[in-house]
Formats: sequence, structure tokens, C-alpha cells
Amino acid sequence: MPARARPVQRRGAGRGVLFSGCIRLHSTRMRFHFLALLIAATLLGGAHARADQSDPRLDPLFEQLRAAEDPGKAQVIEGLIWQLWTDADDPATDSLMQLGLAAMQAGNLPGALELFDAVTARKPDFAEGWNKRATVLYMLGAHEKSAEDVKRVLQLEPRHFGALSGLGLIDLERDRPDEALDAFERAFALHPHLPGLKQRIDQLKRQRRDGAI
Repeated sequence: MPARARPVQRRGAGRGVLFSGCIRLHSTRMRFHFLALLIAATLLGGAHARADQSDPRLDPLFEQLRAAEDPGKAQVIEGLIWQLWTDADDPATDSLMQLGLAAMQAGNLPGALELFDAVTARKPDFAEGWNKRATVLYMLGAHEKSAEDVKRVLQLEPRHFGALSGLGLIDLERDRPDEALDAFERAFALHPHLPGLKQRIDQLKRQRRDGAI
């Protein structure tokens, strides 16, 4: 998904305005950090539960995600969902995942693909392994193979808003705007505050209304 845009600082603004903005930003970050700790203590604490997409702690998180009115709170809850999704509950698989993510960040996509191949072979019922491999395949331009992996993700975790938004991007690349809109709307129903998603939906609806698609 698109990166978050930075707020534009007007030229000539006084130092006092900039300093007060920094204070507000710091206060906001502290509030979100406290909120994350509070939610984590409530929902992720207690007896150990199985991690990955089958973790029962995901259910209340998704309820809160759909109901969140504040984008900051939604961002915190999203992070907790990704935390559970990414935990394979298997040390060897978790190590492969971390190595694959490091390879992606370093721009070594072939190496990342090889590592995520190993993840899906070792633990084929782990949705996030397929999702990460789908991401790498998309970045390599292998859209059909990426779409196949996304289908595996959604079979294992139908609520995976990341896979659904990714499927929308794949369908746009395949010139299937109606299918893309459907995927984006399904993701929006799960995560209304996913950055950039509402804009993509509105744009596709305008293009459909204007007969451009």
C-alpha cells in the first residue's frame, strides 16, 4: 500500500509553531504507545494461545478494528493483528520468515523468494508465509503466480485485508478493474482505515460512473 504522506510544513512558519507541532506529535505517539500496551495486555496476555491466523485472540481484534473511529487506534490494532499473523509458532519457520523479510528489505527478491518457498514447504497451513511469497512474486512482476498465492492466503485466512488489497493491485495490473474494486471493498469492510484504500475505491467508482472502465 502507498506510504503515508508527510504533513507539509509552510515556509516562514515560526519556530514556536514547529516546536508546538513536535510536542503534539510526541504526545500523540505516547498516547498510541500506551493504547498499544493496554490492548496487548488485555487481548494478548494470559495463557498461551496458538499464534498464526487461527489464533482466537484475532476475533476481538478484528471487531475492534472494524469499529475503530480513530485512525491511530486502528493502526495500533492492525499492528497487533500483523504480530499474530506473522508468528508461525514454530522457531525454525519464524527464523526463515525473519530471514525472508530481511532479504526483502535489502532488495534481494530472489533470495527472499527462496526463503518464503521454504516457509510454505515447511508449514503449508501458515497463511502469512503464502502472503509474503505473494508479495515477492508481485514485486517480481509474476502477477499470476502472486494471485495463486493470494488465493491460498484467503483460503486459510479470509479476513486477510493485506492479501485482499494486494489482490486488488494484481487485478489492476491484469486490467480487471471490477475485480479490483471488489477486492478493495472486501478489504475495506475489514479495515476501513487501511491507508489509501478508500481513495482507490472512490477512484474506481468514479471511473465506472464516467464509463472509463
